[in-house]
Amino acid sequence: MPRPHADGPDEGDERGGVAASDLLLARVVREESGRLVATLTRSFGSLDVAEEAVSEAVEEAVREWRDRGIPPNPGAWLTQAARHNALDRIRREKGLREKLALIAPDPAGRDAPEPEIDDRLPLLFGCCHPALSAEAQLALTLRAVCGLTTAQIARATFSADTAVGQRIVRAKRKIGAAGIPLRIPEGVERAERLDVVLTIVSVMYSEAHLVAGRDAAADRDLADDAVWLARVVSAALPAEPEAHGLLSLLLFHRARESARAVDGELVLLADQDRSRWDRSLLAEARGALERAARLRRPGRWQLHAAIAACHADAADAASTDWLQVITLYDMLLAYDRTPVVRLNRAVALARVDGPEPALAEADALEEALSRSHLWHAVRASLLRDLGREDEALAADLRALELTANEAERRLIAARLAR
Repeated sequence: MPRPHADGPDEGDERGGVAASDLLLARVVREESGRLVATLTRSFGSLDVAEEAVSEAVEEAVREWRDRGIPPNPGAWLTQAARHNALDRIRREKGLREKLALIAPDPAGRDAPEPEIDDRLPLLFGCCHPALSAEAQLALTLRAVCGLTTAQIARATFSADTAVGQRIVRAKRKIGAAGIPLRIPEGVERAERLDVVLTIVSVMYSEAHLVAGRDAAADRDLADDAVWLARVVSAALPAEPEAHGLLSLLLFHRARESARAVDGELVLLADQDRSRWDRSLLAEARGALERAARLRRPGRWQLHAAIAACHADAADAASTDWLQVITLYDMLLAYDRTPVVRLNRAVALARVDGPEPALAEADALEEALSRSHLWHAVRASLLRDLGREDEALAADLRALELTANEAERRLIAARLAR
């Protein structure tokens, strides 16, 4: 499904040679494609038909809008084209009469969105069904809900185009064969599935910062998609504090983006020019965290966001309330004991109790993280603080070997050159 942003024609330029129609279409696709796929899936009973119909409609829009101009109601244009495409697909399939009997009743009624629930939410929960692997959940969400092309997903997830394509096809087949419903589950199942959904959105945001190119800047479209999706979930499920918590966390990170990557170079949090942080996003992040807190059901995303808020509240790294950060990490471990969280806690511990106990904490994670460049980079810093220069040098060299991100490689190389 094309999502035209950077490769449009020259006419109507508004941003870097991209046509005005392409820019508008990119926004319409982001806002409407997931809803359209969900609606058509409900009408035609096939995620595959719905997703392909919307994909074809977007391709038609690219051509039509460039040649004939932007239609008066772009969203309605895309909806109508997608519905026609779905009908054409159904008509071409065997068993036409039986399938038409299923879709014949009042299309206006069948297509009407649920009054209380955002149409994209059932689709998102379906894409994140536990019967699918984590890789398939991510790929299908990016494709069906966010409208990314196979190539865009492949680039974002460091996978081959063919592998991503096959992953998506297998996932859709599994949804069809297993009869996985596109609905928001209830009760305990809902809580478990919501955590999977939020994790996938978080992974989307993280993937935006792992691009192995020369530039340290994030894949802004993918990061924006993740924030947009977090907003959709938060708005649709106002009684779910973890949804607000994840939105808050992503907004805190997004607010720091312009200080994190400067002139293509990566800048660590401690060295960032905090005047570059986006104050409006910080305010929105705090608002989301306050909404979550009022619901009085703490969870891991809220605690992650609370730690980010501690950094956002400090004028500089030295004035950060590191004791509070450690306390929050201790609370977070009750919900999230992943090695990365424990490594981050070790970094904070160095600020409170010094590098020696922090290094002991980091060393305890060797089995889990010895293939992670971050683990070696953290150890290098702690070893250097302890005056163990030779070991620090070896750790930095190992970190350099393990990262494929050019900006990270330059950052580590600069440290080695000092």
